[in-house]
Amino acid sequence: MQTRRSELYISVDIEASGPIPGEFSILSLGACVVGQPSKTFYAELKPINDNFIDKALKVSGLSLEDLKTKGEEPAQAMARFERWIKDISGESRPIFVGFNATFDWMFTHWYFMKFLGRNPFGISGLDIKAYYMGMKNVGWGQTTKKYVRAQFQPATQHTHHALDDAKEQAEIFEKMLRARPSR
Repeated sequence: MQTRRSELYISVDIEASGPIPGEFSILSLGACVVGQPSKTFYAELKPINDNFIDKALKVSGLSLEDLKTKGEEPAQAMARFERWIKDISGESRPIFVGFNATFDWMFTHWYFMKFLGRNPFGISGLDIKAYYMGMKNVGWGQTTKKYVRAQFQPATQHTHHALDDAKEQAEIFEKMLRARPSR
């Protein structure tokens, strides 16, 4: 009989220069372990090109020019992120968690595949919005941060700094997990 590996939920948030990977860059990436907020990862990356959308840069407050000189090479950042994931997860299965995971996972997966040829999370991620939808039996329109934050109030504010936002998401998801009915 095969034993199930325990699961380790890792909240991930990215700030990007635009809406799709490949044509736009991850500018910063933050992660923390759900339920263990002191276990964190953060990187600011060199852009892969000069493409950007003004609104994306304004939201994050990051500068492409600064990141071109001060940012970490994407391959190094992703290798460092992979090592961090493996170190903290040990024998557990790392599970990517995001608030609107589709956006953050899409970029993270593309960067892992492009620069390392593999993704330690595999090909899936857990979306907090979808989890909330099922948990509360509500429609998609009631899964915005406004609704979810009101129900599961995190101590960390949403700042558009990738690590702050990863921590905020982790706090929300931890509260959701504690509130679920026991099986």
